[in-house]
Amino acid sequence: MPGTERTASRVRREPWWRGSAPFLALVVLAMLAGCGSTSRPATSSATSPRRSSGAASRATGCGQPVVASSSTLHLSVAGHQRVVVVHLPSSYQGSMPVALVLNMHGSGSTARAQEAFSGMDATADQDGFIVAYPQGLLRATSGFDWNVPGVPLVGGASPPPDAADDVAFLTDLVPALSARYCIDPAHVYATGMSGGGRMASQVACDAPATFAAVAPVAGLRFPAPCATAQPVPVIAFHGTADPIDPYDGHGEAYWTYSVPTAAQRWGAHDGCTTSPRTTAHAGYSTTEYAGCTAGSEVELYTLTGEGHEWPGGPALSAADTALLGPQSQAVDADAVMWAFFAAHPRS
Repeated sequence: MPGTERTASRVRREPWWRGSAPFLALVVLAMLAGCGSTSRPATSSATSPRRSSGAASRATGCGQPVVASSSTLHLSVAGHQRVVVVHLPSSYQGSMPVALVLNMHGSGSTARAQEAFSGMDATADQDGFIVAYPQGLLRATSGFDWNVPGVPLVGGASPPPDAADDVAFLTDLVPALSARYCIDPAHVYATGMSGGGRMASQVACDAPATFAAVAPVAGLRFPAPCATAQPVPVIAFHGTADPIDPYDGHGEAYWTYSVPTAAQRWGAHDGCTTSPRTTAHAGYSTTEYAGCTAGSEVELYTLTGEGHEWPGGPALSAADTALLGPQSQAVDADAVMWAFFAAHPRS
């Protein structure tokens, strides 16, 4: 809620790449094209909305046998074969509907890399939601890119004319997963890193009937034109020392205006009537737009001196941060965005 600092303890995890230097080198290349991560600090949690009266009858995957907690699916969605990594929380029984979060990788990365970068599986286990990591289809040197409508790729090239429609993919992925798992349709959300954050921004405009709220990390944009007038709750995270997608804008062709401008445009779109309130905290500040239509909110977490990483992810080496910018331990993005998501179901 506006003006409320969300806090909760988290157990620090071992860096996922330990003993895997070749893969780390590949991941650093991916981060330079639009993804990253950091170490996990302590901040917030919320009561899970996983028990929702009446939702079970609409979630066709309810009652199906529970399989592995984390699995890679190969699905035909929106006319293309797609890869999705799905993590089921440790409490998942398959009988009661739970929330779903789609977590998109950055440009040039992969679904499995994003699972490691964001560290969201631990939050899903603690708070009882399913997290799915979709994978882009446009080939890049170190992974895959997203086809954000009307937006150039990293480097300025346009997506090929026959590129898959990723808005259709992400929108159709939700019912495809609902056929397998017990998902509450009122609690479906989207987040993503860098290029994945831009993709999350896009689906907020193009599919608000599917996604109740979004949380771009190092990738907040306001698509123009925005396909809907429907207000969408938005929470975003961005470092002031991001060398890939600069906080003040003036980056690549897909990154022209500043992050605060993007937040202001979302505030205007959501009909927020009060002036934004900025509050300073240790290592970060929050800018909150309130008085918005239909209970919507827009919040921006500005990480002081942080580079192009996922706040609260695993620690990177000095060599990596020399490329991506410094890390901040001030905010646990996973915990904070989950609290925001849990407070904003789709009506």
